[in-house]
Amino acid sequence: MPAPDSYDAVIVGGGHNGLVAAAYLARAGQSVLVLERLATTGGAAVSTRPFDGVDARLSRYSYLVSLLPHKIVRDLGLDFAVRKRTVSSYTPTVRGGRATGLLVGGDRTRDSFAALTGSDREYEAWQRFYGMTRRVAEQAFPTLTEPLPTRDALRERIGDKEAWRTLFEEPIGVAVEKNFRDDLVRGVVLTDALIGTFADAHDPSLLQNRCFLYHIIGGSTGDWDVPVGGMGALTDALARAAREAGAQIRVRHEATRIETDGTRAEITVRSPEAEHVVTARKVLVNASPQALAALLGDEPPTPAEGAQLKVNMLLTRLPRLRDRSVDPREAFAGTFHIAEGYGQLADAYRDAAAGRLPTAPPSEIYCHSLTDPSILGPGLAARGYQTLTLFGLHTPARLFAADNAATRAELLTATLAELDAHLDEPITDCLAHDENGEPCIEAKTPLDLEQDLRLPGGHIFHRDLAFPYATESTGRWGVETAHANVLLCGAGAVRGGGVSGVPGHNAAMAALGR
Repeated sequence: MPAPDSYDAVIVGGGHNGLVAAAYLARAGQSVLVLERLATTGGAAVSTRPFDGVDARLSRYSYLVSLLPHKIVRDLGLDFAVRKRTVSSYTPTVRGGRATGLLVGGDRTRDSFAALTGSDREYEAWQRFYGMTRRVAEQAFPTLTEPLPTRDALRERIGDKEAWRTLFEEPIGVAVEKNFRDDLVRGVVLTDALIGTFADAHDPSLLQNRCFLYHIIGGSTGDWDVPVGGMGALTDALARAAREAGAQIRVRHEATRIETDGTRAEITVRSPEAEHVVTARKVLVNASPQALAALLGDEPPTPAEGAQLKVNMLLTRLPRLRDRSVDPREAFAGTFHIAEGYGQLADAYRDAAAGRLPTAPPSEIYCHSLTDPSILGPGLAARGYQTLTLFGLHTPARLFAADNAATRAELLTATLAELDAHLDEPITDCLAHDENGEPCIEAKTPLDLEQDLRLPGGHIFHRDLAFPYATESTGRWGVETAHANVLLCGAGAVRGGGVSGVPGHNAAMAALGR
């Protein structure tokens, strides 16, 4: 019987982090094999044409870029770019029976705050608060691709006692309520603490703080940028970089078992042809901690639970707004907040925690094609078509357990109704239709993400985020496991979550002994 194929490193999972690790290791002269269960690489960071016969290539799951260090793009020579959005956010509301809203970004920001609140106080508080988060970002973000600092070392590096207390020690709701008075402004600030995370503003676990931190440190600025060509442009570039460096990538090859003695591992692989074994000095697992435990036969960690709704839409035109002071192209260019006032977010959390769908589901929307029309075929772009991506909050997986399809439909209807409350026409009137005459809209619940991508409980971060500093159990890079030659390079690593490539980079550095 022939000996199994042998490699320096086998990477389980061809998502973006696995591809980052593969490219780094192959460029270092290692023999590398990437095993991907699906027919294509990319995992959740892919672009697809979800609507039959329609030439629109959407970022189906993940959709914006903030946490990807330029260092990775530069190191790997990636042909990949992002674009800044012209507007940060727009949040519609009704004041005194009049449709209005808060526009953040550009020269109109101060005037928009004043028109909403009647003074400059909230704008000045906003400037102070985000000046503080910017200073934290400038110090914290560069550490993501370095060995984990200790808690004390990170605190000293940040060098701001008040900022440390605000972000790392007391619930973020304390700072939101201390700094801001307006309910709508408070809600806009809080949203960054809740995206992909089910928590209250005052949760003593500080889970919301950890989510907030990762949303405000990206690129040392906190900016969330549009990937040119869609998210698949990044993972396509990563796959090219890995292959050009010499890595082998095999799709429709699923790792089903890892056995290791700490120095050498045997990986059982199931392919369409047969089941076989490969060996490696090191194994890097770009999957969830639950999947890692199953592969190793270890005790699984605490189950994770996602809490979001993801909706993709293609429109023939942007809808008209009830707030006539802002152009729809301006409002949808950034993040368009729906039902995300501070009190509304608290109500939605209480509803979901009690086991029912939020009465007013909060969500946020953005239009990729306004910033990057290249994802649309020439015919669609010429006719003024636009994409919308909606991300709903506070909808934990448990709410869908009894009947996922029926609950998905109910939640989608309620979410679109909240959007329609701020439009001058129903959003459904603007939807394009596919070649079968069906409206171009799709919705994904946490259970759908678990089914499609094997995200545990549909959790987009694989598990609860951790602060980016070392603890007794983290290891040097935050990717180590109980097995000396098995590393976790997926979003469940410390400093994982989001489209960042950071766990892939850090696992490669750990594997190389750097």
